[in-house]
Amino acid sequence: MKLDLFQIDAFTNKVFGGNPACVVPLDEWLADDILLHIAKENAVPETAFFVRLPEGYHLRWFTPEFEMDLCGHATLATAHALKAILRSPENQFRFTSRSGDLTVSEAGGLYTLDFPARRPVAAILPDTLQKAIHRQPVEVLKARDYVLVYDTEEEVRNIRIDRQIFDQLNIDPGGVIVTAKGEKVDFVSRFFVPQASIFEDPVTGSAHCSLIPYWSEKLGKKEMKALQVSERVGELWCVNNGERVFISGNAVTYSIGTLQL
Repeated sequence: MKLDLFQIDAFTNKVFGGNPACVVPLDEWLADDILLHIAKENAVPETAFFVRLPEGYHLRWFTPEFEMDLCGHATLATAHALKAILRSPENQFRFTSRSGDLTVSEAGGLYTLDFPARRPVAAILPDTLQKAIHRQPVEVLKARDYVLVYDTEEEVRNIRIDRQIFDQLNIDPGGVIVTAKGEKVDFVSRFFVPQASIFEDPVTGSAHCSLIPYWSEKLGKKEMKALQVSERVGELWCVNNGERVFISGNAVTYSIGTLQL
């Protein structure tokens, strides 16, 4: 069996920036263990698989370790694969997923994700996490992910985490966001996943489902620009729309190939 395989860098307009995702179109679903093996072999933060439906697409996301309930950058990458590589005439893509119905709109090379808001609420910092980070946050919240708020962008950029302790956390399937008000943008963030082969996720669209409502309220702004300040850097344009959030970004194709099973 031969399958198309596209690798795309999302939330960037430059190859080697943003967050890499693989996209694999399927005629029908393969067994879950095969999907997971493909994701492991690809060795990028997420691999997206999709099957065409009578209206839209059924979309699933796999890390090298497990299936995710929501992934922003791989959804953006899938829309880019459909539009820029497979030459779909559509300007809006509808996806059925574990997180409900999602849409991605394309205009002038900018892709806008329409995702569910996940408003974080005040939480207690777990002892394990407190011991793992070298600087304590000024605020702790949680939705799917823990959200640790810091005073400055510099603190987020320079955060140090003891991985040996951090990996004792049990957050399934989430991670830990560290965030602060930005110096040249509205807010910045980084994202870390315990027990993951890829410790720091370069750009995390799904994390912004929590970051957008939080910072919208803090800053008194509906529209914001964000940076995920990982080594690869990701650029996101964000809109708070109540129960939904809009997350926009660019994407570029890195490779087009074939995998053989």
